[in-house]
Amino acid sequence: MPSHTTLTPALTPAMIEDVATVLVVEDEYEIAKVLEGFLKQNGYHVERAGTGKQALELFRAADPDLVLLDIMLPELDGMEVLKRIRMDSSVPVIMLSAKSEEIDKLLGLELGADDYITKPFRPREVLARVKAVLRRTQPGNVDVQKLKVEKLEVDTVQTSVHYGGVPIELTATEFRLLQHMASYPGRTFDRLDLLEAALPESDALERVIDTHMRNIRRKLKDAGGEHILQTVRGIGYRLAA
Repeated sequence: MPSHTTLTPALTPAMIEDVATVLVVEDEYEIAKVLEGFLKQNGYHVERAGTGKQALELFRAADPDLVLLDIMLPELDGMEVLKRIRMDSSVPVIMLSAKSEEIDKLLGLELGADDYITKPFRPREVLARVKAVLRRTQPGNVDVQKLKVEKLEVDTVQTSVHYGGVPIELTATEFRLLQHMASYPGRTFDRLDLLEAALPESDALERVIDTHMRNIRRKLKDAGGEHILQTVRGIGYRLAA
């Protein structure tokens, strides 16, 4: 990572009254300090953990808006931490790792990560991803508050999803994908369409969409809506109109 970084001016207290809290989980001290300093200079409140166990303790105590989570951690690795976070929370998680193998990316996304950044990275790249993922957690630009497809209801203001009245917990990326598809029921989307709609700033491959769709389909099935998300062989996916 570069030793000298030009930081943008810090935001004033009035501007950061409702600023997001980012939990940085990184056991390499220098990397953690650079990320913490850069995020703070850009107006974020930051909590920092150096081990997997400490990460879970801080996650419960600080209730962060986003987690930057390294994979290689002492005590509990990042995959295990992510798994435990996803047991009761859909907070956005961006994985950090020195590993570049696609299988690691897919495994992290399979467990519910919202994005993935491979080391070495520049602080500004991380900041851009943090902004992008947090932006995706906000209500989308749609003309109606609630999108309905059969028994599926997507509330674009509350960012909540129900099927037949049963609540479905989705990650930020999963919600973005389902919201986009629910805006055009019956339309078939190819993987590139969905990637650009949900992960426009990411360098993820199109096959990552299959992982997210598998997770969405499993959650819909648990709520009784296994039939509504359809795979169109050779093309992509659609919501049954």
